[in-house]
Amino acid sequence: MRRDQDTCTEGFDGTDSILGSLVSGGLQLITSLVGEGLSEIAAAASGGGGGGGNGRKLVEGFPNWVTPGARRRILQSASSAFAPDAVVAQDGSGNYTTVTAAVEAAPLESEKRYVIYVKKGVYRENVDVKKKKWNLMLVGDGMGQTVITGSRNFIDGWTTFRSATVAVSGKGFIARDLTIENTAGPTKHQAVALRSDSDLSAFYRCSFEGYQDTLYAHSLRQFYRDCRISGTVDFIFGNAAAVFQNCQIFVRRPLPDQKNSVTAHGRKDPNQNTGFALQFCNVSADSDLSATFLANATTNQTYTYLGRPWKEYSRTVIMQSYIGNVIRPEGWLEWNGTFGLDTLFYGEYMNFGPGSGLGGRVKWPGYHAMNSSAQAVNFTVAQFIDGNLWLPSTGVKYTAGLMV
Repeated sequence: MRRDQDTCTEGFDGTDSILGSLVSGGLQLITSLVGEGLSEIAAAASGGGGGGGNGRKLVEGFPNWVTPGARRRILQSASSAFAPDAVVAQDGSGNYTTVTAAVEAAPLESEKRYVIYVKKGVYRENVDVKKKKWNLMLVGDGMGQTVITGSRNFIDGWTTFRSATVAVSGKGFIARDLTIENTAGPTKHQAVALRSDSDLSAFYRCSFEGYQDTLYAHSLRQFYRDCRISGTVDFIFGNAAAVFQNCQIFVRRPLPDQKNSVTAHGRKDPNQNTGFALQFCNVSADSDLSATFLANATTNQTYTYLGRPWKEYSRTVIMQSYIGNVIRPEGWLEWNGTFGLDTLFYGEYMNFGPGSGLGGRVKWPGYHAMNSSAQAVNFTVAQFIDGNLWLPSTGVKYTAGLMV
């Protein structure tokens, strides 16, 4: 269930607007009715635990109802998906000199992939891929080579939602081989690098750099592979159904009074099929925080956790990943007292590394030290985001299940 209504309501926070009260009340009523409907559907369906298994059989990575000819066409379309339709180059050697200009010129509601190749360079702009820009693809020259950079932030008057350097709403978006950053810094608090509410969006070999709220996985189905994500407070957050696979997740040095949290998932209804799944990832200290550890090995006061419940039914699973010593033994952090501790779903499965020990983990009712592959498989690419139905055509590498 999509949560754009929450963003709308939050836009009136801190105001005494009568219009805001009316809008908020109406949205709450609609949300309640939809939630009741989802509850009835969930009660009629099979399944259990915190997962989202659907029982579909797979043949060679595809559902059994996909014919061999269709499988072949999907794979062939992936191999020819990257011939650029437009080129962005700062030196004038392309069709456009800014990413924004190329995005605005892209067709609306395109059923065909539209590829924009962004040549090496630093592009200082805020890019907005609007809802009717379907199947858009940005291809760069590599992390750190093609860089889209901005610095909008909460302290300077931007809402978290509007602070994004790159914001994507059009379905089927793909980005690969580039960096998206927000350089506002830790003192500016909320400052988003990427915000995605694009269904069936994929990000491959991309770097997302920031501090607080770096990556806003806002809503719908998303996939991240071989990406680098850095930040401090809640730096992977939102209410998407998102899988992060083989990603480097680096925790940076926060402000002196801050505690780091890698994730802050925002599921507000138990029947929403949303959550974060981190698989084959590396959760470690970034270079600035590593230096702090080395300098203050016995007195380090930086507290870092895998996640905290932004909303009542927050759901995050870490599996088959390396967890470094940057993570506290408790593993997870409260949001506000006992809020959400009974209703969240946090799980860990077959992780390794010095921060992966489960002996000191939180004892919340919603926390699960998972020891069954039958439960963990619900959070894999194939099951959780229906990846076998749409990822082959993107050309993005992925692992469908639990095994490498």
